[in-house]
Amino acid sequence: MKNWMAACSMGLLMTAHAAYAADSAGCESGGFTVLGKRGAQTVSVAPGAVTSVFRVQGRYVQFDVDAASFGVLNYTLTGAANKEDITGGKATPVFDSKMPDHRGLVLNGAVSVELSSSADIVLTRSGPGVTMKIQAKDCATGGLFQMEVERSDETKTVFTHKLAPSAFYFDNRNFRNREGDTVPFKDTTLTVTPRINFGNDYAAKFVGRDSPQFADRIAEPLCTNNIVTRTGGVARVQHCGGVSQWSVASGGRMGQVMGEDAVEVAPPATACTHKCQAQNRTRGGAVVLGAPFPVAEADRLKARLAQ
Repeated sequence: MKNWMAACSMGLLMTAHAAYAADSAGCESGGFTVLGKRGAQTVSVAPGAVTSVFRVQGRYVQFDVDAASFGVLNYTLTGAANKEDITGGKATPVFDSKMPDHRGLVLNGAVSVELSSSADIVLTRSGPGVTMKIQAKDCATGGLFQMEVERSDETKTVFTHKLAPSAFYFDNRNFRNREGDTVPFKDTTLTVTPRINFGNDYAAKFVGRDSPQFADRIAEPLCTNNIVTRTGGVARVQHCGGVSQWSVASGGRMGQVMGEDAVEVAPPATACTHKCQAQNRTRGGAVVLGAPFPVAEADRLKARLAQ
């Protein structure tokens, strides 16, 4: 339970940061409809009224939820008109799936739905030994998105993220060529480290990255990439081009950030525990290195799947 409470506080921090980055203009007229519910409310949907897969539909973001696992399917940016749009105005699939492996445990309780007037949604469902929570914000840049897990046995859960066919993971050359540099951040400095992002070949502003908290990426030796560094050396990056896997602690979460938030030099979210305030937000204090477009073939991670 302590881990779950910590994860909830982390969620507050992420919400604060993402809400600032995806400003009100980016979320204009946003809001979700799910299981027949829309508009600010908190409601419990009985198990018998929950279909095996249900749609979460927003103006800018849409995705499906597998009810038994709370895995996410078909996460897509709709391309709806907005000045903060990163899709070039066209529907843009991002993830085919984000699936947790509950190792035989099943979610079968009522679904708690929390909808706010500010384009936010929180979905929660439990089953014997496991609870899952999905938080999302309907914004043109993707907004907040995270999935949290709690297991009564306190063991870790493997999450598998599979990108849509048009998207790919890449080693961001803008970061790789600045690796080791010191850049300002608010009233201090940070050292640039390598960055793995995802993008596509048709929207120059479309960029994102996986965002873990109390979670570690599982290296994939079958997808070993030799990436040239700024000194001419070679870095071995064990990451596939279309899939990533993460070992997530009970009470931990896996999220994603998109747009400028995905390509800024900023520290990981701190462990805010109570009433997180504005000082927990970046507030434009980070250096944004961006991402190249198009991405060079040598920096695209291969193979797409572990074979």
